[in-house]
Amino acid sequence: MDTEVARLEPEDEITLLDLLVVLAEQWKLLVFGPLAAGLAALGITFAMDPIFTATARILPPQQQQSTAAMVAQQLGALAGLAGAAAGIKNPADQYVALLKSRSVADRLIERFDLLRVYDKDYLQDARKELDSNTKISAGRDGLITIDVDDEEPKRAAAIANAYVEELGELMKRLALTEAQQRRAFFEKQLEQARDGLKRAQQALAAVGVSESVLKAEPRAAAEGVAQLKAAVTAKEVQLSAMRGYLAETSPDFRQAQQELAALRAQLARAEQSDPNGAATGATQDYISRYRDFKYQETLFELMAKQYEIARLDEAREGALIQVVDAAVPPERKSRPKRALVAIVTTLVTGFVLLIAVFVRRAWHSAAATADGAARLAAIAAAFGRRRA
Repeated sequence: MDTEVARLEPEDEITLLDLLVVLAEQWKLLVFGPLAAGLAALGITFAMDPIFTATARILPPQQQQSTAAMVAQQLGALAGLAGAAAGIKNPADQYVALLKSRSVADRLIERFDLLRVYDKDYLQDARKELDSNTKISAGRDGLITIDVDDEEPKRAAAIANAYVEELGELMKRLALTEAQQRRAFFEKQLEQARDGLKRAQQALAAVGVSESVLKAEPRAAAEGVAQLKAAVTAKEVQLSAMRGYLAETSPDFRQAQQELAALRAQLARAEQSDPNGAATGATQDYISRYRDFKYQETLFELMAKQYEIARLDEAREGALIQVVDAAVPPERKSRPKRALVAIVTTLVTGFVLLIAVFVRRAWHSAAATADGAARLAAIAAAFGRRRA
C-alpha cells in the first residue's frame, strides 16, 4: 500500500516542466491576447475627449506678530482679549477650506455656466463635478496650488484664476487674519463705548449744570475713579474671554484674578476717600453723573486707540492674496495618458489570461481522473441545488 501511494504522489505534483508545457501550448493566446487588449485600449483613448489641467499658485496672507506684541505693551487687558479672539493655527489650511466652500463653488458655477457645461440639471450635481475636476492643496512652502481640469484649455485657466478672485471677494466679507479679527472686535467694542458715552453726556447735560460750573469741578478725583472703573471693566472682559481657552487653575488666569481684585480694592478705597462723597442733592447727582461720563470717555479713548492700531496693522498687510503663478491655458493635455493606459491594460490582460490558462489546465487534469471527476460532479451538483 505504501508503495502505491508513493507511486501516485509524483503523478499529482505539478513540476516546472508541466508549467512550461502549458505556456508552450497557449503561447499565442498569452502573447497576442494582451497585445490585442492593449491596442484596443489605445484606440479607445483616441476617441476620448482630451483633458487639460491649468494651475494657479497663491501665497495666503501672513500673520502680523509684531503688532500683537505692540498691542500687548499698549494695553494688556484689552489686547489679551483680542488675541484670544484670533489665534489661527494653520492659515493655509483655512484658505484651502474657503476655496472649497459652497459659496465659492456657486459663484464659479454661475460665472462659467457650469450647469450647461457639465450637462447637469441640479446645482448639487454641478458642485460635485466641479469638485472632482479641481484639486486644491497647501504645500510645506506655504503656497496654495489650485489645479483645474477641463476639456477646454482657456476655460481651465479661467476657472483656476476665478478661484483666486472669488477667494478675495469672500475674504472681504470675513475677518480672517489677526489684524482683521482685532479690527472687527474693537470696532464692535468702540461702537458700544460710543453709545455709552453718548448716554453719559445726555445724563450729565440733564443735570442742568453750566459749562462754567463743569470747568470749576475738581476733576482729579473724579477722573481717577473713572479711570479705575475703566481698568476694572477691561480686566473683567479679559477674564471672561480667558475662561474660553484657559482653565481657572492656570497661572495666567489666577494672575488676572489677583489683578482684578487689586483694581477693585483700589477703586473701593478711591470711592471711600472721595472728598465729594459727603455732598448731597444736586451736587451729589452731578458728581455721580460726571464720574460716569469720565468713565465712558476713558473707555471710549481706550477702544478708539486699539481700533486705530488694528486698522494700521490691517493696512500694513497690503494685498490680502499674492498671486505667485497665474493660471495660463495649458499647451498639452494631462489625460488620457495613452501609453500608460495601453501598457497597464496589456499587463493586466496578460496576468488574467495566465491565471485562466492554469486554472483551465488544472480543471482538465482533475477531470481526467476518476476521483477528480467525482469531485467536480459533486461541485456541479451542489451549485445546481443552490440555483434550484
